[in-house]
Amino acid sequence: MATPARKPVSNRSGLFRTKSIEQSIRETDEPETKLRKDLTGWDLTVFGVAVVIGAGIFTLTARTAGNVAGPSVSLAFVFAAIACAFAALCYAEFASTVPVAGSAYTFSYATFGEFVAWIIGWDLILEFALAAAVVSKGWSLYLGEVLGGSRTILHLGSIEIDWGALLIVTIITVLLAVGTKVSSRVSAVVTAIKVAVVLFVVVLGAFYIKAENYSPYIPPSEAGTTGEGIHQSLFSFLTGAGGSNFGWYGLLAAASLVFFAFIGFDVVATTAEETKNPQKALPRGILGSLAIVAVLYVAVSLVLTGMVNYKDLAGDDSTLATAFALNGMDWAKNLISFGALAGLTTVVMVLMLGQTRVLFAMSRDGLMPRSLAPTGKRGTPVRITVIVGVVVAALAAVFPIGTLEEMVNIGTLFAFVLVSIGVVILRRTRPDLPRGFRVPLVPLIPILAVVSCLWLMLNLSVETWLRFLIWMALGVVVYFAYSRRHSMIGIRERQAAAAEAAGAAEDGTDS
Repeated sequence: MATPARKPVSNRSGLFRTKSIEQSIRETDEPETKLRKDLTGWDLTVFGVAVVIGAGIFTLTARTAGNVAGPSVSLAFVFAAIACAFAALCYAEFASTVPVAGSAYTFSYATFGEFVAWIIGWDLILEFALAAAVVSKGWSLYLGEVLGGSRTILHLGSIEIDWGALLIVTIITVLLAVGTKVSSRVSAVVTAIKVAVVLFVVVLGAFYIKAENYSPYIPPSEAGTTGEGIHQSLFSFLTGAGGSNFGWYGLLAAASLVFFAFIGFDVVATTAEETKNPQKALPRGILGSLAIVAVLYVAVSLVLTGMVNYKDLAGDDSTLATAFALNGMDWAKNLISFGALAGLTTVVMVLMLGQTRVLFAMSRDGLMPRSLAPTGKRGTPVRITVIVGVVVAALAAVFPIGTLEEMVNIGTLFAFVLVSIGVVILRRTRPDLPRGFRVPLVPLIPILAVVSCLWLMLNLSVETWLRFLIWMALGVVVYFAYSRRHSMIGIRERQAAAAEAAGAAEDGTDS
């Protein structure tokens, strides 16, 4: 008698085996690895604003205006905001459809398969860890200014310990281990402080605007003084165009630079599993936070370039405080430094939160050691939180990390591209899935998101691309050496195949 064929565990195997949406959602209810659902749409909006309003608005705006774009830096922010908006719409649909921790990693697992999911997860590990370490060192520098210009460095023999960076990472690690709700409350208070400082800058600065400072709005193009060899942008390297500042080329290059100031809204998606009513709250949190910071960034850039001539902002040391000092308001420097200190506090917090949630999702799937996945009594992945805190603290306290904005953010742009493509794929493969939010004009909006992000990636340096490729190559080695063999989906497939083989053997014996 013929034995009915058994249904295979997956219609794809190996590198491209996918994890179904239903399975991802079911695993969120496993007692040992369950996260507590404490967050609301308001909490997510606060998280988004908290991580995006940071070093960018206090330092990047002035440097970009003085060195690259002139008064047109405000238009560069508009271009960058549009590119972010395209990607944010795609994130909102994915997050509301797959309300599971892990953000782009989880989304990629459901659409592209395990190998691509691993690559993007590995990429996000680098992005969040380095970003948190760099920003915490920036926090330490501002702490020194608030304390009267003293350096927050402790000498232990030949080793220099940045105790300021160590302090902030330790405090945030404890807050994240206690629970995301507590973290969101602290973040809300600190975010309110820094938004108030930003609004103060806009209102006070508006009284010192001189119309002549906006002319010319797009200054004439000048030959760039940097960007040779591997230090030039990939676009310049491929086309032989060479680098230039100001003019239209400078404006487009500035859009790539100020895009970094928007990075972070995607971290909101990593909290999907801890959100009440994620189908509505996640889109509101992602799109709401992006809208708020876009308005604030454009307002600040308009005020800044109206207060002083853009040439007075040239150099690497210009900040918002520079414009106020040039207008005889030195007292405003301390207030801005205090706002920057508050701003960087929440940036470090949300970056570390994103790092722990990506690692949590990868550990639960077996691509990282599964022993890290269990959550504590408060519903947080305490083991992962402590490990991340130790690593970030070590990087920030001991190593002299320089400016790594490009290295940090090439990975983010790569994630944006995959998420945007994934929306189109999931629409075709799983049209039946309930979606709390739907991207309008598909596939046009996802295509625009991909094109915008690829253009911004092309404007990153060749050196950054080489470092990124080396890190990715290391990730491929780790995947084949460990992750592929320990993947929970792979283990289940092998167990199902063994059971099917045993069943077939038993049927043959009976016959």
